[in-house]
Amino acid sequence: MTRMIQLATATLLPRRQRPGMGPFDASTTVMRVKPGDLDFYLHVNNGSYLQMMDVARSNFLADISGLAKLRSQGWYPVVAASTMTYKRSLKLFDRVTITSRVMGWDQRVVFLEQRMTRRDDELCARGWIAARFLGRDGIRVAPHDVVAVLGDDPDLVSPDLPEDVAAWARAVDVAHRDVDRA
Repeated sequence: MTRMIQLATATLLPRRQRPGMGPFDASTTVMRVKPGDLDFYLHVNNGSYLQMMDVARSNFLADISGLAKLRSQGWYPVVAASTMTYKRSLKLFDRVTITSRVMGWDQRVVFLEQRMTRRDDELCARGWIAARFLGRDGIRVAPHDVVAVLGDDPDLVSPDLPEDVAAWARAVDVAHRDVDRA
């Protein structure tokens, strides 16, 4: 429940924009592992990683003044797919830095990478997120339109996705297809 409150706060009362930061810049969020994040084995529960990443994505949007820009358009983000790789366990009171960055987009989704590290940049977990954006009416908003608004530049072009990310997107059926079935 604590992370849900933290997410609500990060979204409804966002931190200040970081001047000069754009959609391709990395955003960092620092947290401490709390008792509510732990499972019976006394390390962070896999669901808690995802909740911590939710907070970090809201902070990323706040850093680029994205929350206000999305609200003004009536748009909001949803996770279409995610995958996690766990490298090292996080334990109670560990200080965790979550680095969030946009990897690129296609006609359906925006792809983000979130890396969770602790002391000396030791990688603990990495997640890939495929995010969709919806309007108030529930209709999908084209990722290019979202990134253009977030970056204040209608001519932004997506970098090429790394092949492993593109393969994952095809495997979980979120990648762009010539005929969109969903």
